[in-house]
Amino acid sequence: MKEIKKEKETSVFSRRGLSMMLAASTSIVWAFAFPLIKLGIGEWGIAPDDTGAKTLFAGVRFLSAGLVVLCLRFISKKENAPTAAYKPLWGAFLLGLVNTALHYFCYYIGLSNQSGSRSAVIDSLGSFLLIIAACAVFRDERMTARKACGCILGFSGILLVNIGGGAGGSFTLLGDGMLMLSACFSALGGIITKLVTKRLDAMLATGISLGFGGLLLCIFGALLRGRLDRPTALGAFILCCLVAISTYGFSVYNKLISCNPVGKIAIFNSLIPILGVTFSCLLLGEPFRLRYLAAGLCVSAGIFVINIDKQGVKK
Repeated sequence: MKEIKKEKETSVFSRRGLSMMLAASTSIVWAFAFPLIKLGIGEWGIAPDDTGAKTLFAGVRFLSAGLVVLCLRFISKKENAPTAAYKPLWGAFLLGLVNTALHYFCYYIGLSNQSGSRSAVIDSLGSFLLIIAACAVFRDERMTARKACGCILGFSGILLVNIGGGAGGSFTLLGDGMLMLSACFSALGGIITKLVTKRLDAMLATGISLGFGGLLLCIFGALLRGRLDRPTALGAFILCCLVAISTYGFSVYNKLISCNPVGKIAIFNSLIPILGVTFSCLLLGEPFRLRYLAAGLCVSAGIFVINIDKQGVKK
């Protein structure tokens, strides 16, 4: 455990400039996932009410990403890596259950029943829940008046995108409800990630959690009689892109969370709703609504206010 703590303190992932660039890059690639998932579901011929196939599609994505991360980890890791890093593997399996299986089961169901633009904004709810939970769990994450104001701004954005049915559709349990439940599991997964990576190598934890969570999704999808028997070349390409997004996004983000305070990394999640809305409009041809822009700006302002203090700005 001491060796892992020392490694984190000297890691390049803890350097301010590089960590900012990497955190921004994970938000950009994750924003692409919103329209790609909807395109992929269509290319694989998955019906809107086929929960089993949607779950299996998600499972194949994350199981593949987990195997890729584990291969890269064992290829790149030094032979003299501390043996203590291999002991608390149960935490990685718990992370896989919560942050991959439960989180993305709800996410895929919600996204397939809601527009990509609206989903991108609702999904940002997880950022605020993570901030609040981090304040309760970790000593270096305290709730302040600034953070409270940021949460109010953020939740205002969530409410803005859901008020009224004329512009973006009315609230639905299978759409908005599942996305909000997904955000709750995402926040819990962020807390578990921080706790697990205190004792376990972040990349190893990422590979195990993605692979195990993906396996659970595959099993659940198969039990629901899901099938992926109508692939297209474009569908296969989109699936490969989603695997690459998970591989890069989770590997880098989990490493950043393990080496930095949660707040310093979470600020960059403000890019996700705005870019997610933009990419969905460009790739899916969804109509751009002013309420999406206003909601995205509220969410971004909320995350900014929560995570940037006077000391951080001076630096």
